[in-house]
Amino acid sequence: MQKVLIVGASSGIGASLLDILREDTEIFSLSRNVPSLEFFSGKHFTHDIMSDEPLPVIEKLDALVYCPGSITLKPFHRFKMDDFRTDWELNFAGAVKVLQAYYPALKKSAAPSVLLFSTVAVAKGMPFHSSIAASKAAVEGLVKSLAAEWAPLIRVNAIAPSLTNTRLAEGLLNTEAKIQSSKERNPLKKIGEPRDIASMAAYLISNEAGWITGQTIHIDGGMSS
Repeated sequence: MQKVLIVGASSGIGASLLDILREDTEIFSLSRNVPSLEFFSGKHFTHDIMSDEPLPVIEKLDALVYCPGSITLKPFHRFKMDDFRTDWELNFAGAVKVLQAYYPALKKSAAPSVLLFSTVAVAKGMPFHSSIAASKAAVEGLVKSLAAEWAPLIRVNAIAPSLTNTRLAEGLLNTEAKIQSSKERNPLKKIGEPRDIASMAAYLISNEAGWITGQTIHIDGGMSS
């Protein structure tokens, strides 16, 4: 049975991935809140990734998925340096901390895999996204670097979604006008759902994706292309 750590499994894409995997996977959940799935029988660790507290020990992992993210949108001149630092700490530095902590556990697997998350805003220039796009671009650079460094043992990939119907995005989807505007921005004319992203996540960490590494996969309704 595959052993998978999902950082940020209590909501959104992470919770959807947990739901997909829970039948035949030993899941470790790490987040500030406990996953609410009624039949979740895995091991949960309550932890704030932004804190200085040490991460819990896990002896062996077949896959690690880092889901935390942010949506901080402002005109560039209104951003403070603290805004950039907060996005950087959550999206990039948090991922680095987790990967360094669990690298020994991943090395014990026969076919380990890592999955991080970027955003369509890295590939497609978008107004007001300078802070999040900068930190997620660093994530994409990390994916390419680690995929080369950790080959041939550990595969490293990322998913870059467009706007997805999660709690994180509720401020951008809280009126019918906003929903319709978001739908019109991509060729498929609809908003992504967490399971759209989580299904690809489940595939990328599976052995079925064993020849995929160093990639950022766009699940964005066609927006990036």
